Amino acid sequence: MSPDPWARLRRATNARIGLGRSGDTMPLRHVLEFQLAHARARDAVHAALDLDALAAALAPAGLPVLRARSAAADRATYLRRPDLGRRLAPGERDALPAAGQELAFVIADGLSAAAVQRHAAPVLLACLERLPGIGVAPVVLATQGRVALGDEIGERLGARLVVVLIGERPGLSVAESLGAYVTFAPRAGRRDSERNCVSNIHDGGGLPHAVAAERIAWLAREALRRGLTGVGLKDDRALVGDTDQAARIEGR
Repeated sequence: MSPDPWARLRRATNARIGLGRSGDTMPLRHVLEFQLAHARARDAVHAALDLDALAAALAPAGLPVLRARSAAADRATYLRRPDLGRRLAPGERDALPAAGQELAFVIADGLSAAAVQRHAAPVLLACLERLPGIGVAPVVLATQGRVALGDEIGERLGARLVVVLIGERPGLSVAESLGAYVTFAPRAGRRDSERNCVSNIHDGGGLPHAVAAERIAWLAREALRRGLTGVGLKDDRALVGDTDQAARIEGR
């Protein structure tokens, strides 16, 4: 039997390459794997966030945990109307305290509640370990939320900087990927170019929790020091995806 010329390339990527054929279609194993990945992605989009379990996982942080809802009344509305997921529901803003701390964390379900359930608490706790001496506002758990919802929440909390941990759009290789968006001087109307993003946080070949937290903490410290985020703030250190650096950060 001749060796499979695609085997080495498959080990280097999650992309579906060199799958072969069985008659006029793909081999049954690959068809079933695709259908399973598609089902997981759909489930990730429609699943509800378990707020009680998430709040319990955040208990070691020792911070108050608050809850908020976007103006999208339900999941179907959230998916059809992205604009409603970017602002708070009526009355929600007044329920948030003006904490006046330097940093606020907002955890939003986004497009993958499964990612938030699995990764948000470990990443937040790892960030706090790397941000000693920085005042942190109560953590806000937001449902039916988009990234920009953190602007209004951060503004209401009186925070100089907001970090939004949110479930990323699931794909056919990863359905549980978390993203972190860092915005200085949060307020309604901020543009995406005024944020920094750390994406692809997951344990299936993406950024490990400790590595992601290291980059988020660096961005937070530099944002507070320089008074900006977005295109004017770049992490020009060694790439955090580098294997040696990742090992150092995780203590291996």
